[in-house]
Amino acid sequence: MNYFFAQHIILIPLAAYIVATLLKGLFLWRKNRFHLQSMLSTGGMPSGHSALVASLATGIGIKYGPLHDLFVLALVFAAIVIYDAMNIRYQSGLHAHALNKIKGEKQLNESLGHLPSETLVGSMIGVLVAAILMQI
Repeated sequence: MNYFFAQHIILIPLAAYIVATLLKGLFLWRKNRFHLQSMLSTGGMPSGHSALVASLATGIGIKYGPLHDLFVLALVFAAIVIYDAMNIRYQSGLHAHALNKIKGEKQLNESLGHLPSETLVGSMIGVLVAAILMQI
């Protein structure tokens, strides 16, 4: 496989993260809630972290095959990151909301994690970006 992105596989997750972040900005703009800080922050539709790890696993899977140790490692890494985004960071956001409510002011960031739909869309973006770029 002598394609450019197959030889420079680290660029694929970067591209997927950029695509997901730009789409996040577009979704915010359509809701009339666009701010550069919101676009670059954690949380929201789609998950940039999910796009990043899904594209990494997909690129490695395409290059080395689904039975290769590197693919399995990337897949486990992706599962951990996506689980963290959906559960641990999401719960942290709920705790921040409760603490802000108790204090009566919004001091803590409440948008830390992702809903399952946000991680699913982010993962789909990552797989699609990797599948396209691995052909270039």
